[in-house]
Amino acid sequence: MLSQPTLETDRLILRPLNSADAPSIQEKVSARAIADTTISIPHPYPDGEAERYITRQLKASEAGHSVTFGLECKSLEGICGILEIREIKQEHAQAELSFWVAAEFWGQGYMSEALKPLITFGFNHLSLNRLYAYHMLRNPGSGKVLQKNGFVQEGVLR
Repeated sequence: MLSQPTLETDRLILRPLNSADAPSIQEKVSARAIADTTISIPHPYPDGEAERYITRQLKASEAGHSVTFGLECKSLEGICGILEIREIKQEHAQAELSFWVAAEFWGQGYMSEALKPLITFGFNHLSLNRLYAYHMLRNPGSGKVLQKNGFVQEGVLR
C-alpha cells in the first residue's frame, strides 16, 4: 500500500478519499461540462458510481498502482475535484497524472495551485522520475495548467 499524506496550499487541502466523499463527488462530476472535458467520466454519471469509484481507488492504492487525492477548498465543505497519480510503474519510475475540478472553479487557479505539491509528492515520495498527462484538445484549460506546471507537449494522439 502506498502511504498518502495530506497536502496543503494557501487555499486547498489535498487528502485521501473516504466513503463520506461520495455525495460531493457524485454532485460535482455529474455536470455535463466535466464529462465533456475528460476521457473517462460518463454523462450522465450513474447513480452510485462515486461509491464504486472510491472503492476502486482505495484498492488501487492498496495494490500500489494509484494514489488519489480529494481536492477541498478550505473555504468550502466537500470535494471540489480529484487528482490522481495512476498507472504507477515502479520498474520504470513513471506514472500518469489525471485531474478534474468542478466547473464552477475553472479559471481561478485552483488546479495549478494543487498540482505543485502533488508533483513534488510524486517525485519525492513516490520516487518517480517521470509524470505524464493527457488532455483533450477541446479542453485547452487543462493543457495550460500542465504547461504552467512544467509539462511539455510530446505529441498528439489521434
